Amino acid sequence: MQQADWIIENVNLATMQNNGEPFGKIENALLAVHNKRITWLGKRDQAPVFNNANRVDGHNGWLTPGFIDCHTHLVYAGHRADEFEQRLQGISYAEIAQHGGGINNTVTATRKASSDILKRDALSRLRQLCKEGVTTVEIKSGYGLDLDTELRMLEVAKSLQDQIQVKVQTTYLGAHAIPLEYKEHADDYIDFICEQVLPQIARKKLADAVDVFCEDIGFNLQQCEKVYQSASDLGFRVKGHVEQLSHQGGATLIAKYNGLSADHLEFIRIEEIKMLKQNNVVAVLLPAAFYYLNEPQKPPIKAMRNAKLAMAVATDCNPGSAPMASLLLAMNQACVLFGLTPEESMLGVTRHAAQALALNQCKGILKSGYDADLVLWDIAHPNQLSYSINMHSPRDIWVGGQHV
Repeated sequence: MQQADWIIENVNLATMQNNGEPFGKIENALLAVHNKRITWLGKRDQAPVFNNANRVDGHNGWLTPGFIDCHTHLVYAGHRADEFEQRLQGISYAEIAQHGGGINNTVTATRKASSDILKRDALSRLRQLCKEGVTTVEIKSGYGLDLDTELRMLEVAKSLQDQIQVKVQTTYLGAHAIPLEYKEHADDYIDFICEQVLPQIARKKLADAVDVFCEDIGFNLQQCEKVYQSASDLGFRVKGHVEQLSHQGGATLIAKYNGLSADHLEFIRIEEIKMLKQNNVVAVLLPAAFYYLNEPQKPPIKAMRNAKLAMAVATDCNPGSAPMASLLLAMNQACVLFGLTPEESMLGVTRHAAQALALNQCKGILKSGYDADLVLWDIAHPNQLSYSINMHSPRDIWVGGQHV
């Protein structure tokens, strides 16, 4: 007789494991949970006897891993709807940024906002994500660009998991834009990041990783490498916004530092994809930003697929280029705009998203010993989650074995 706190039966599993079946499916299945982790899963008629387990009827629905949004900017103040109108009139994102708008617009509002206001607004966005089955979320800083606000943003981000059942990973993104007080002095700002901010973030244990914006309207390769070197010396893993609007070589730099992920990648070169694969770097695709900015060039998905590069999918939820809090919509966009298959898009918000956050030993698939982050859907097949928009909501969600 095997121990279990509760089991879900009369259910189909999309395990997202490599078991030779699309979506790693196991039909007519049973899954058991004990001490917040999956303790057994498989065909129902092969299940052991469980001792005093509570039972949940899955009503022949589909159970998936909890979704993981591995790239968001949830903590910020204000909005940029006026810039949206400017872009509709033909003014580019880069032009807006060069004239003092863009990220620095949000920086001004965020610096003025209290922790309570930042938390209130971020919780509202996070709740929308969680309603769609997100059980783990990465949240970046990067709208303070000074010491106090960046620390406050990371503290607020970490505090969100005390308000709602979700796992939060935090990322320091000080190299997001050049703040107005350092205009024309980008190298001095990079020194400030490396010498003053990163050591404090490390000491306070406020971030799990360090990110940069390597772009002609952001930071050049040498500046980004200085941040990566300082971050690595302090024990941080690195990731980056790279090759989104132009080719700068940022993906190659991430591979050099064995980074977790390279994000955006519209302008990555084919030969650089092999380097990402060799260094286990995940490609994080952000179709909402591509859509919202009406970008002309798509990421080279076919080359990534041929290289067997792990491709994650995320919302990029932010006030400027992706004001969207729907991971299900991002999955659909990844299929329609980028050409992913429904299975690839599902892998992108489960197994590959977990890898992008270095959580692939405990989250992202249904497997014995993994965290019981589970979502039950009233659907006939998992491909429906990428196929339709605003037609499916989770029937039940569990985070760490606890019902939400």
